[in-house]
Amino acid sequence: MPVEVILPKVDMDMESGQISRWYAKDGDNVSKGQLLFEIETDKAAMEVDAPASGILRDVKAEEGATVPVGQAVAWIYAEGEAYGRVASSETKPEQAVAVDEAKPVPGQVGETLATTTPKSDNGVRATPLARRIAREAGIDLASLRGSGPKGRIQKKDVEANVSKPSTLPVTSAIHIADARLHSVWLREGKGSGRIPLVLIHGFGSDLNSWRPMLGAGQVDSPVLAIDLPGHGGSTRDVPDDLDAIAGLVEQTIIANHAGPVMLVGHSFGSAIAAMVAARTNVDVRALALIAPAGLGPEINGAFLSGFVRARTEASLVAWMKQLVQDDGLLTKSFVKATLAQSQDVALRDAQQITADRFFADGTQTFDIRPSLGTLAIPVRVIFGAADRVIPAAHAGRLPGEVAVHVFANTGHMPQLEQREKVIRILGEMIRSVA
Repeated sequence: MPVEVILPKVDMDMESGQISRWYAKDGDNVSKGQLLFEIETDKAAMEVDAPASGILRDVKAEEGATVPVGQAVAWIYAEGEAYGRVASSETKPEQAVAVDEAKPVPGQVGETLATTTPKSDNGVRATPLARRIAREAGIDLASLRGSGPKGRIQKKDVEANVSKPSTLPVTSAIHIADARLHSVWLREGKGSGRIPLVLIHGFGSDLNSWRPMLGAGQVDSPVLAIDLPGHGGSTRDVPDDLDAIAGLVEQTIIANHAGPVMLVGHSFGSAIAAMVAARTNVDVRALALIAPAGLGPEINGAFLSGFVRARTEASLVAWMKQLVQDDGLLTKSFVKATLAQSQDVALRDAQQITADRFFADGTQTFDIRPSLGTLAIPVRVIFGAADRVIPAAHAGRLPGEVAVHVFANTGHMPQLEQREKVIRILGEMIRSVA
């Protein structure tokens, strides 16, 4: 029998929830525990995992749809199980799942992003959904009057001010414009006063590539992930130099958070993170660079070219194997997500421009060492000893105050291959500057 995927109850008063995003589509193979969709209420945002492995079928609720608690939103069929469309999208009363209102549904509900009404850094009371809408609209919550209990700002309070100009504080060197990059808060954080982690992915990837790492351990800080130009949901226009990309990242960070942050970059994203830290327009308290570009001229040019050109699963997997030491980490969902990106011609064209501009003739044409030499903040560099894209030897001859971690039997993606250890390193860094 197919397994029902129901909309769970997040809090005591919840009667329905809005599906804000699906991470799988009808017909996809999913694994038990895989992130399936995200729901929002006026009090909380929550990620929901797949309750079983199999093929996702009969997705009944689209993104933006409001669904009653306990109603089935999809079904998961086992491999080889005969598929017959389910007649009704509603869970019958006798099939309804009883949910402990104080606990997540075992085996189904992922980490709650926020189940209370936390305060922002400046003491403003607001619901998680109100804060998300405010971030996306560039509205400073401190400028709003809340209509909820004890002055809490709610969704309707923010939506009533969406058309008003942003009052977000901006440093003199930055002017917030419509050029912000696509960004998502992957975690709202559990610790009060924790400064956020800002994650910047590498070449050919997107912000969703950080999710496996975040699932490997406790992350108490809020986590903001950003899509670089020519990647993910960001603009396909690629700036001419790293400074211009760094400026877009700065604008995006400031639009989401006005206080101090810790930057984490991977590969090409590490070079951007280092530039942002060195420019000092953002209050960067610590910097973690994973398999960073910009420490030497060598790079696997054949990988860059082959990855961008690959259009079939077979050709793409052949190049993806260059990223990791253990091929078993290239899960079906990972491969399918990357394959879907390869079908976006405009996306791959933008990435080809990025490769031609910053890795011309299979050479890294920029150097971040001078930027690292100016920093007076904690900096750690993390490499895999078996990296086949950027040599781990590039970690040599760094300033003495930069801590270097080199993991054996690890390739170009330590955040995937050594996720627990990388999470621990990042946790140590964030605690040291909190």
